[in-house]
Amino acid sequence: MARLLILGAGGVVGSVLWEGLAAGHSLRGVDLRRDRKRGIDRADVRRLRPDASMFDGVDAVVDLAARPSVELPWKDAHRDMWGRVNVLEAAKHHGVQRYVFASSNHVTGMYELDHPYSAIVAGEYEGLDPASIPLVGPDWPIRPDGAYGVGKAFTEAAARFYADRHGLSCICLRIGTVRADDHPSTPRQFATLLTHSDLVRLVEASVAAPPDLRFGVYYGVSANTWRFWDIANAHDEIGFEPTDDAERFR
Repeated sequence: MARLLILGAGGVVGSVLWEGLAAGHSLRGVDLRRDRKRGIDRADVRRLRPDASMFDGVDAVVDLAARPSVELPWKDAHRDMWGRVNVLEAAKHHGVQRYVFASSNHVTGMYELDHPYSAIVAGEYEGLDPASIPLVGPDWPIRPDGAYGVGKAFTEAAARFYADRHGLSCICLRIGTVRADDHPSTPRQFATLLTHSDLVRLVEASVAAPPDLRFGVYYGVSANTWRFWDIANAHDEIGFEPTDDAERFR
């Protein structure tokens, strides 16, 4: 049973993980709003000190504490970047073994302007074979589609630095679409959906990954028929095996 600190535990993703991980781990959570019922304390990581007591005795940090908005303005993206550095500093200071960062598919969002991805996100499948689509890999050049994606890319780079310089094991998850109702609502989401159960599997796999894994970037998406992100390295390196396919919601 790992001792996990979930930052941003009150959001949609945080709530799903809180319910899904509670049985197998000891959880501590913080958010901008306190939730006494679930034992989630109030904290703003953008003002976090390296010696913050919430990190005491923690094995892994799951960092969700950023505004999940593709339309995030630059000033807020910058504040979120500073918050991520605060968290990395605190994790280093307290000797945390692993940092799991909720990055985003928007780090490479501009690929969706190109064919065949543009057709897939529009739900225009005629002439396309899902088995022959080139999958966007985590090693492809980043192409952020806004300030939000740039902020996530910044934290991936910062995490790489903390892994190489300070030995903090950092796993960055380029999460797809997670919805409160766990259903796709647009044509794009039939490709990008990450179901609640697969989300929990992804984070479980990240927490349980081999201790000698220093750094990794992985897409978080279910086994959707029209998925266009490559998750082969997530399977090979951390054992992530999604089981859901958005097609069941057609």
